[in-house]
Amino acid sequence: MLSEAELARYDRQMLMPGWGRAVQEKLKARTVFVAGAGGLGSPASLYLAAAGVGHLRVCDFDEVQLSNLNRQILHDDTRLGVNKALSAQTTLRRINPHVRVTALQGRITTRSVDRLVGGADIILDCMDNYPTRFVLNAAAIRKRIPLVHASIRGLEGRLAFLRPPRTACLRCMIRKAPAPEVFPVVGAAPGVIGSLQAVEAVKFLAGIGENLTGRLLIWDGVRMEQQVFSVPKDPSCPACRGRR
Repeated sequence: MLSEAELARYDRQMLMPGWGRAVQEKLKARTVFVAGAGGLGSPASLYLAAAGVGHLRVCDFDEVQLSNLNRQILHDDTRLGVNKALSAQTTLRRINPHVRVTALQGRITTRSVDRLVGGADIILDCMDNYPTRFVLNAAAIRKRIPLVHASIRGLEGRLAFLRPPRTACLRCMIRKAPAPEVFPVVGAAPGVIGSLQAVEAVKFLAGIGENLTGRLLIWDGVRMEQQVFSVPKDPSCPACRGRR
């Protein structure tokens, strides 16, 4: 399945214990749905493409604006006004021409989410609003695939690997969507957390290491500290209650 060029490209990661050619071929056969091509989706999708994940389904209905460019490193000044999913596709194909990138320009809604996610093996929640996050959470529950949730604000970030019904779901953690707002963000913060999303996805797809399953990581970039908390299932959760 791997060409000589691919073997050379992935040589350093294939030196990882338990990796090798078989794991790299497994990655090539997998699909990731990246919800959002912004601050989190940029580093996450860049590192998934660099790692050789075979198919990236990148979804974003928005267009590139100048105010995005302090953090959304998939895009540049030449892409202003271009749909972010299309811009992401252009960048990711340049990063790794061996990876298939599908640009999805639709909104993620209860009616569209199953079609947009398609046959993905895992969902990366790189959104900036909780109503859409809850739609992704419900899809992950229905499809029985993991959801790698992340959020950022200023120089803080949060990350969780959710795999209901084995773990809590996003609605167990956050019952009600916070009010929408324009929040501060320093570009390196989503760079850190989005990269960690890619790490979690690659570990799951490759079957190596231990995921942040059922736990929440909180990263404080101001103090350069992090904490990890267990996330219990909520037996009265409206999203995953009664799921087995």
